[in-house]
This record gives sequence, structure tokens and C-alpha cells, in this order.
Amino acid sequence: MSVLHAVHRGLIVSCQALEEEPLHGPMLMAAMARAVQLGGAVGIRANGPQDVEVIKRITGLPVIGIHKMTNGAGEMAITPTFSLAEELVRSGADIIAVDVRRTRPFGEPLAELLPRIRRELGVPVMADCATVEDARAAVEIGVDLVASTFGFRQNGLGTEPDFQLLRDMLQLGVPVVAEGGFWYPEQVVEALELGVWAVVVGSAITRPLEITRRFVRAIEQGGLQ
Repeated sequence: MSVLHAVHRGLIVSCQALEEEPLHGPMLMAAMARAVQLGGAVGIRANGPQDVEVIKRITGLPVIGIHKMTNGAGEMAITPTFSLAEELVRSGADIIAVDVRRTRPFGEPLAELLPRIRRELGVPVMADCATVEDARAAVEIGVDLVASTFGFRQNGLGTEPDFQLLRDMLQLGVPVVAEGGFWYPEQVVEALELGVWAVVVGSAITRPLEITRRFVRAIEQGGLQ
């Protein structure tokens, strides 16, 4: 079974923690990954070669590998260079996700980077998008999946999925991974009913700091504190 079919119509869980968060570190993220595996997750999205390596070893699940990099201005890009992608694959990543936003602040040219990863590393490439235009441009270059990673909406408690974006992306003719702003099981079901290939959920499962903030925000907005 190919890695894409292994995650088809399933739940992928993003196991990541920022450096300033208490759960940051490969062993803690690996424990989180094992927990979500026991809960039924079909794949893991992980940041950095250390996390990818430990999570792959402990779970054996398909891993979407990313490497978040920040420049001197504090701007972030996901897997902006071939060398970072290569290191992720050596660590066990089965799919490489690359930031393809038109507003991506830095990185190697996508027209060179995306096909090189597919050709030289032999793994599927997932395009992390903010808009359908991002996704369309990535499809024209050549990718295996497109994801709505940066395409979420804001609401009173934080974020929510952009289902119209998903509908638009589904018209492009490549598998779509729904990601960004998913907080409720009903939202995951709705995305799958639209026809997405798989759904990635992160903060709602693996970031207790953000989960707690949502509860506290709801209390404050209700005037109960």
C-alpha cells in the first residue's frame, strides 16, 4: 500500500510544540504521537528531523515531515530548502510538506525545489497553501497533494476551517488535505464528506496550552470571569 493510500480518508495528527512550550522536544512529541496512534490516527505531521526520527521509530505510522525555519525578521517558512527536505527523508519522513505561499518570505525557488524533492528523494510532496491560487501554482509545478495549512479563518475563540477554500481546491484535480483551524470532530466529518483526501488536526489534540486558552477565552467572552 502506498503512503498516500495509507492515510486516505483518515485523521492525521500534527504533533508539534513551539520551543517556548512545555511539551517541546522529540521524546515528548513521540509520546504524544504514540497516544494519538492508539486513538486511531493514521499518520503524524512532525517538525524537524529529531522529532520525525523518534516518532517514526516509535509509531511506524506515515510521517509528514516539515522543517519550520525563521529568518532574522521573525518570518517563518516551512521546509524552504532541498537540504532540509533531504534531512527529513533521511530521518524517516514519508511525505515532505513545503510552504508554497505566494507570500512565502524566503526559500529556494519552488519551480526548482518541488520537482527536485520528488525526483531525487523519491517521496510525495505536499504543498502547504494559504489560497487556491497557491494550490493552483503548485499543481502546475507538480505536487502530489495540496493542503489548506495556512487557509484557516479567524473567529471569536481563535480559528476555524475555511470550507469554501477546500471546495475550490478540490476542483484542481489532485488530492486535498484539509488542515488549519479544525477544533471539532464534526468539522473533520464535514471535510471528509466534501471529498478531501485526509484531515490534519493539530492544536485541538496536541497543544494543551492552546486548548486551555480557548476555554479561558470562552469564559471571558461570556462575562463569567
